[in-house]
Amino acid sequence: MADTEHSQGFRGLTQHTRQIWEANADWWDHHAGDGGLEFQRIMVDPVTERLLGARAGELVLDLACGNGAFARKMAADGAHVVAVDFSHGLIDHARLRTKTHAERIDYRVLDLTEVTALQSLGARRFDAAVCTMALFDIADIEPLGEALPMVLRTTGGRFVFSVTHPCFNAAGVTKIIEEENRDGGFAVRYGVKVLEYLRPTARRGIVGPANQPEPHYYFDRPLSVLLGVFLRAGLVLDALEELAFPPSAADGGLSWKNYTEIPWALVARMRVV
Repeated sequence: MADTEHSQGFRGLTQHTRQIWEANADWWDHHAGDGGLEFQRIMVDPVTERLLGARAGELVLDLACGNGAFARKMAADGAHVVAVDFSHGLIDHARLRTKTHAERIDYRVLDLTEVTALQSLGARRFDAAVCTMALFDIADIEPLGEALPMVLRTTGGRFVFSVTHPCFNAAGVTKIIEEENRDGGFAVRYGVKVLEYLRPTARRGIVGPANQPEPHYYFDRPLSVLLGVFLRAGLVLDALEELAFPPSAADGGLSWKNYTEIPWALVARMRVV
């Protein structure tokens, strides 16, 4: 993992992170398309939608919305959405891709590392908030933790987020494949080796396909740090699901599809109390 940095805070990287995503905006929009990345559509989105439970007419805050794929899903189901991202380029693409239910989505450029910007969205205004596979893209999540209890309704307010799994799919983790002689034959086993975990880490990497203009930052945080930001703000954790591919998806090699006993992603729901 190139450009790895260990730190207790990454606030100084916010501006560089924004510059990288502006450079990647066109590429990301083309890669994600109308509905988002394939693994999100198939595995992450259904769990997120179920835990979020957004009902028609509710107002949902979509945090780090990218090109708006999940905002459009929610709007199609009848929710009203305020979708924010700090990249002008991604918000421009989100607006261009929104052909239906545009009246239900309010796209805004907004920096989630600024408490005052989040507060400007309105006190106790939102029924729910969601952040799909993006918290690890944000250099400083403390302001978000501070602001969420202020913008979510006190009755029924909830926050659902998904991330790559902090324990098994982060800095300091290496995928391994082993072959063993077992029961009169050879068996291949897939696992991970964890060399580092507790210290928050900033690393730069790519989504996967070639030709990404700029490697972007991944801000990996252990569960105690990730959840602690929101627990300290008064939210409570009431649902947690770990996502792994089913055995039927296995296709050989180092793809996560073969690590059927190792969760590569985590989806959590927190509530206002």
